[in-house]
Amino acid sequence: MAAGHANGGGMIRAAMVGLGRWGQTILNSIQGKSERLRIVHGVTKEPDIGRELAARYGFRLSNDLEDALADPEVDAVLLATPHSLHVEQVRKVAAAGKPVWCEKPLALTRAEAERAVAAAREAGVVLATGNNKRCFASMRELKRLVDSGALGQILHIEGHFSNEHSTRVAGGWRDDPKESPGGGMTGAGLHVLDAFVNLAGPVQYVAARSVSRKPPPDPRDAVAVLVQFAGGATGVMATVRAAPMYWRIHVFGTEGSAEARGEDTLIVGKIGGTPQEHSFEHVDSLKVLLEAFADAIEGRAPFPVPPGQMLDVIGAFEAVIASLTAGSPVTVSSAPGARPFVSRAAAG
Repeated sequence: MAAGHANGGGMIRAAMVGLGRWGQTILNSIQGKSERLRIVHGVTKEPDIGRELAARYGFRLSNDLEDALADPEVDAVLLATPHSLHVEQVRKVAAAGKPVWCEKPLALTRAEAERAVAAAREAGVVLATGNNKRCFASMRELKRLVDSGALGQILHIEGHFSNEHSTRVAGGWRDDPKESPGGGMTGAGLHVLDAFVNLAGPVQYVAARSVSRKPPPDPRDAVAVLVQFAGGATGVMATVRAAPMYWRIHVFGTEGSAEARGEDTLIVGKIGGTPQEHSFEHVDSLKVLLEAFADAIEGRAPFPVPPGQMLDVIGAFEAVIASLTAGSPVTVSSAPGARPFVSRAAAG
């Protein structure tokens, strides 16, 4: 059992740090719905919002993380705060001996992410990240299919996530390029990178391009990225802000392909066969991942996002931002055997 859990099983009592739009989404996914986690302490710098939520959901309220860490009834801490605060907050929570869930991105650079991972490892506490799209029913089945070898050797992956957030989330730190660099990459695009790493391993090379038609607020931009994985497969991904909600991850292998379309549909085609569409029972992906955090705290199962993959995702993200800034391809230096990708056409 990880340090910091005092219940000895059953309901884990958590502090929710950050009660803005996404903090409330986390709260709504588990409070009164999960038998594994319950929010008992809220931390916010916005007292009016905090008081209303505390009264509605029945938790204590404060305006400082230190208050939550000193609360003997808090077994674990959930962070839904600005990205630049994540690493130091993770380090504080780990130093207090409490498991910590950190919304993605864990950090904006791999070096910073390594500090957070090291702090949790040294303190012997569970570190979790909010990569909830892994828990879509379609994505869990796609992962099972890829790992089973049914698609053969993975050759290529395509991914797209657009989520309308630019029309619903205006102003504040989410529109600050220092907090959310790369247009739609920090929000929606990072989930596609996470899917890529989960399915095909570390990213070795990226070439990214962004086109913006309107700056914040309510931005209009698109990002497209060409990827090569350390294992040799290739990938192409895109994210469009202000477009309708759309999720697609398509894996191509030597024996067939499989496409996760939305949260609950998987289309599988084998070589020489007719594509078959499969539908799965809908789940609350955020609740599933939060309860996996509870399982990890109690030692029932490892958290679904291993620390190495947390670092690989942030390393790939950092490279995408560097490529967007430089206007040229970037090699991910942390990838095993990293070397620049050169196409036959480019090589002459």
